[in-house]
Amino acid sequence: MLTIGCHLSKRRGYTEMAREAASINANTFQYFTRSPRGSEQAPLDEKDAESYLAFIHEHGIRDVLAYAPYDADPATAKMSERDFALMVYAEDLAQLAELEGGLYLVRPGSRLGIGAEEGLIQVADALNKVITPGQKTTVLLDTMAGEGTQVGASFEQLAVIIDRVQHADYVGVCFDCAAVWAEGYDLAGDLDGVLDAFDHTIGLSKLRAVHLNDATHERGSHVDRHARIGEGKIGFEALAALVNHPKLAGVPFYLEEPDSTLVVYEHDVARFRRAYTGK
Repeated sequence: MLTIGCHLSKRRGYTEMAREAASINANTFQYFTRSPRGSEQAPLDEKDAESYLAFIHEHGIRDVLAYAPYDADPATAKMSERDFALMVYAEDLAQLAELEGGLYLVRPGSRLGIGAEEGLIQVADALNKVITPGQKTTVLLDTMAGEGTQVGASFEQLAVIIDRVQHADYVGVCFDCAAVWAEGYDLAGDLDGVLDAFDHTIGLSKLRAVHLNDATHERGSHVDRHARIGEGKIGFEALAALVNHPKLAGVPFYLEEPDSTLVVYEHDVARFRRAYTGK
């Protein structure tokens, strides 16, 4: 079964997000836990949470992906910003524990003021401070495009982070197509080779989610900008091949497109469902 959805807004609550997903024939979705540029987390509405959990169980919605704000940067040399990231992670994981866990996506960030190795170590140290044995939530590292001083762009750098996490069973990777493309991996011309490289370096068991997005820039540009599906440099055919790849069976896919409405997402969910050849 294909698990596919899109990015939705949390502003009207969890239940409304789930209803929107179901309305476009999606069986998963992702959302920002708070403003993508950082803000206070809204307290959990118990009635909304109860209604939400009942709805997703009834409609078969699973693998919901909660996305930490972009401003949560554990790799920076600035102590205040690292402390902010830790606060965000702790608050978000506490709320997700009341929503039956799921997946929680964090960006490794940018190593402002320090070297790459130290930045990677700081990301791992941050995860070690917030991950606890027995938690229901899996924390995913977002693949980065390598813009500026970003860390976590190459598979090798992601492996360094994961190898330093004490409870690594609770850590995985979200494979962002546009970012992986921008880092230089050839999704369109050598998908098997890219997945083999991921498997050899990190292990495909750690690939727990895919951001299904197209790219505006050429491969290796280190510029992570999204295009509408099929209108970018990766193309629909290559993305459909990813969705159908046997090594990714069971992995959830999340559409990310610029300025998209539910109408656009409904159209593209349907396109990928038609292209899907699995069961």
